[in-house]
Amino acid sequence: MAIVELRGIEKSYTKGRETVDVLTGINLEIDEGDYLALMGPSGSGKTTLLNMIGGIDHPTSGSVVVGGESLNGMSGRALARWRSRNVGFVFQFYNLLPVLNARRNVELPLLLTKLSGKQRKKNADTALEIVGLGDRASHKPGELSGGQQQRVAIARAIVADPSLLVCDEPTGDLDRDTAEEILDLLAILNREHGKTIVMVTHDPKAADHASHVLHLDKGRLSGDAS
Repeated sequence: MAIVELRGIEKSYTKGRETVDVLTGINLEIDEGDYLALMGPSGSGKTTLLNMIGGIDHPTSGSVVVGGESLNGMSGRALARWRSRNVGFVFQFYNLLPVLNARRNVELPLLLTKLSGKQRKKNADTALEIVGLGDRASHKPGELSGGQQQRVAIARAIVADPSLLVCDEPTGDLDRDTAEEILDLLAILNREHGKTIVMVTHDPKAADHASHVLHLDKGRLSGDAS
């Protein structure tokens, strides 16, 4: 069953009198439980496509359906609510708040829910346990290594139990050994926790962890999506 369905996606921006085409004729289905890597040169539209799947950006034309819900025409507030329930985001730079400890950073997405403070803490601690940082809950980002900070960021992404994880260069700021640890963790989340993962990466070794690899070049998709 497809969790992501993109049909006829076009995306362009206007710069002065010039129109820049970023995505052209994108048709894509991603099955529930899949692990897809998106590769391509800088400026090929990878992050734009990822942001569209995550409900951060809108197409100029075409339809975006994720988890059976059409994102076309959703208001900004409705999209924010939808994202908080359905999508977890992992970025190259961890975007952790330095004044908060790991637990409080992980709790942040839950502030959009009606959960009690006690339940938010419990859920955050569970997410930290899943990523192997249950003993670092009270540590602030500055007291953690880069790999540990990315694990906190992944815990934050999964704390609301979303069905979909979108990852933009999640190992781009890490050394090779640490990157492999993070990729192994993502594979576990996919295999054992049933998370559908869409990952943008420049790294062929990172892409090797995915079930399928697609390539974007000049806004067009190619590769094996089966």
